[in-house]
Amino acid sequence: MGSQEVLGQAARLASSGLILQVLFRLITFVLNAFILRFLSKEIVGVVNVRVPLGVFWSLFLGWVWLQLLEVPDPHVVPHYATGVVLFGLSAVVELLGEPFWVLAQAHMFVKLKVIAESLSVILKSILTAFLVLWLPHWGLYIFSLAQLFYTTVLVLCYVIYFTKLLSSPESTKLQTLPVSRITDLLPNITRSGALINWKEAKLTWSFFKQSFLKQILTEGERYVMTFLNVLNFGDQGVYDIVNNLGSLVARLIFQPIEESFYIFFAKVLEREKDATLQKQEDVAVAAAVLESLLKLALLAGLTITVFGFAYSQLALDIYGGDMLSSGSGPVLLRSYCFYVLLLAINGVTECFTFAAMSKEEVDRYNFVMLALSSSFLVLSYLLTRWCGSVGFILANCFNMGIRITQSLCFIHRYYRRSPHRPLAGLHLSPFLLGTFALSGGVTAVSEVFLCCEQGWPARLAHIAVGAFCLGATLGTAFLTETKLIHFLRTQLGVPRRTNKMT
Repeated sequence: MGSQEVLGQAARLASSGLILQVLFRLITFVLNAFILRFLSKEIVGVVNVRVPLGVFWSLFLGWVWLQLLEVPDPHVVPHYATGVVLFGLSAVVELLGEPFWVLAQAHMFVKLKVIAESLSVILKSILTAFLVLWLPHWGLYIFSLAQLFYTTVLVLCYVIYFTKLLSSPESTKLQTLPVSRITDLLPNITRSGALINWKEAKLTWSFFKQSFLKQILTEGERYVMTFLNVLNFGDQGVYDIVNNLGSLVARLIFQPIEESFYIFFAKVLEREKDATLQKQEDVAVAAAVLESLLKLALLAGLTITVFGFAYSQLALDIYGGDMLSSGSGPVLLRSYCFYVLLLAINGVTECFTFAAMSKEEVDRYNFVMLALSSSFLVLSYLLTRWCGSVGFILANCFNMGIRITQSLCFIHRYYRRSPHRPLAGLHLSPFLLGTFALSGGVTAVSEVFLCCEQGWPARLAHIAVGAFCLGATLGTAFLTETKLIHFLRTQLGVPRRTNKMT
């Protein structure tokens, strides 16, 4: 399969995933906003901060959550112990579907992946809303049962799809899948009679270490909250809601792009070879794609940072009412908007880095991640003691900045002997940067005079100012970043014929 064909598949995967996720996430966004009207900050903090960590550790140290950690007040958060057990069970169910998810991701089953995950999330939100409305006294039963229902539906979607696909004549003719029946995805003895394939086991161990360290880096603040009690359950709940709302754009836009183009880079580039020793056409295509993705991530991140500052309080007031728009909520979301910029750049740089690294380079990177994990946890604790829940976001910004620096250094070394310079994607025209600065200033002044205590007419005027500034900014980007516009038009904007496998 040529690099252009792989690029086309990756582009289709990203664009289709983006469109479907936006449609499905809009539904869950409305349902979650409805659910928040009936919950206290304390139960949100327990469900979204402490219990998900119990899911991760339930397979190993589940008794810690029930024996050693502080148990919430049963009158405020009832059925805590049973809820943790059910969340742990949902983790086991979800692990059963992991091989199917990997198979779907590797072979770019676009509709299966997006529809299965989105359908599961929507049904989970509907069930949660129903139980919260009609059986609010169930407490954690509501969220634990909804989580178990979500994982069950998700796994069943994958199992049913692959069962039908592998039993169809088309699958036998195409011979595109590495398995011929469902049982091939289960543990089995190799042809040599060995129980373990040690070559694959070493590679798995390498990626496990990397995943474990990334778990600390991405969920580290939850561990600090849980074990060190730096925030009460109410503050944890507000932080998690703001965190989920702030990362919504990252999940909708950046995640499909990262996942799809990681597959593209992994298929086009060879891990164990220098860029000069590979097929130069593939190297050139990868460099051009990386440059365009960096430019896209930078523009999207800057847009969120600039406009998010002036519209954070309004967004929180619409989404969760006074519970979110008063207190630390707006400051948290404004800080998170800058963090989203770093998330966007890091997602693109790491998807290339992890696709191009050799096994030895991955192992070396794991040592860097280990040191970064330790410093991140310490920094999270210190900054939170100093400036409250905003300290977690500041620590995440530091963590993300170090990771971006590591990836940029790798990309620079990878292409230094070739004529390609994909890091040029991080350069914007001065005119566009000036437009961003002007838009940020105008919307900040608009917020002072029009938002958010002046009533809905003033709010609508504030929104209109933001819409005008956003249009001017996007128009300027369209005129100045012609190379990126060409990439988007040719790869994401032109309909392509797709087969049933995508």
